[in-house]
Amino acid sequence: MLVPAGDAKTRTVRVSYPWLGVLATAGALGLALFVATASSWWTFRQRAAQAAVLARQVDSLAASQPAVRELAARFVEMERQLEQFRVLFGHVEPPGVRLWQLSSAPAGGANPRSGEDEAETIPSVWPLAVPGFVTQSLLEGDDGAHPGIDIAVPTDSYIRAAGAGEVVEAGQDSVYGFFVRIDHGGGLQTVYGHASMLVAETGARVRRGEVVAMSGSTGRSTAAHLHFEVLRNGRAVDPLTFVSPP
Repeated sequence: MLVPAGDAKTRTVRVSYPWLGVLATAGALGLALFVATASSWWTFRQRAAQAAVLARQVDSLAASQPAVRELAARFVEMERQLEQFRVLFGHVEPPGVRLWQLSSAPAGGANPRSGEDEAETIPSVWPLAVPGFVTQSLLEGDDGAHPGIDIAVPTDSYIRAAGAGEVVEAGQDSVYGFFVRIDHGGGLQTVYGHASMLVAETGARVRRGEVVAMSGSTGRSTAAHLHFEVLRNGRAVDPLTFVSPP
C-alpha cells in the first residue's frame, strides 16, 4: 500500500509470493554484480598503481645500465690483472700440475726440511705457463750436441721454475742470451735460456711454478722459444724424463 503526501489517492499494489521471490532474487543478483564490479575495479586500480611503480623502476634500471656495464668491464679487467699476478708469482700451475704449497719454499735459501719439501725441489713441472711446442729434443755427442729441449712459445710468455730452489745464475750469455740457472739440491740444476727479460735475481730462493723470466729470442736464437735444460751432477739429462708437456 502506497500512501502519498497531500491529496493524492492511496494506491494498493498486490504482489504474489512467486513474484516476490523473483524480485528478491533479482535484487540479490544485482547486489552481487555491484560487489563484484567494485572489487574488480579496486583490483585493477591496485594493479595500475603497481604498473606505474614498475615502469619507474624499469626506467631507473635502463638509466643505470651504462654504469653497470662500466662496472662489469672494470671487474673483468681486475680479474685479468689478478690472474696475471697469480701466474707471475706461481699461484697457478699449468694444466694437470698440482698447485705448489706456500710453505714449500723456505726463505733465505734454507735447505728443504721434510720429504714433502724435497719433492717440491724436484724439477717436475712444465717450465712454462703455456703448453708450447717442443721443436728440438736432447742431442748427445760432440757433433751437434744439444743439452736440452727447445719449446716454441710466443714472446714474453711466462717462464716458470720447474722446481723450488736457489737461483745461482741470472745473467746474459752469447749463446743462451738472457738465462737463469736454478740449483734444486741433490745435484740437480735447471737452465732456462733465450729469455727476453729476467724476473729472478741471483741468490733468490724461488718456489716451484714461480715466474723467473719471460720468453724471447736472445742469444743464439732465430725465433722466440725457451731452451730448457736439466743437469744431474753437471751432466745434461733429457728434461722430458722429468717434465711432461701439458
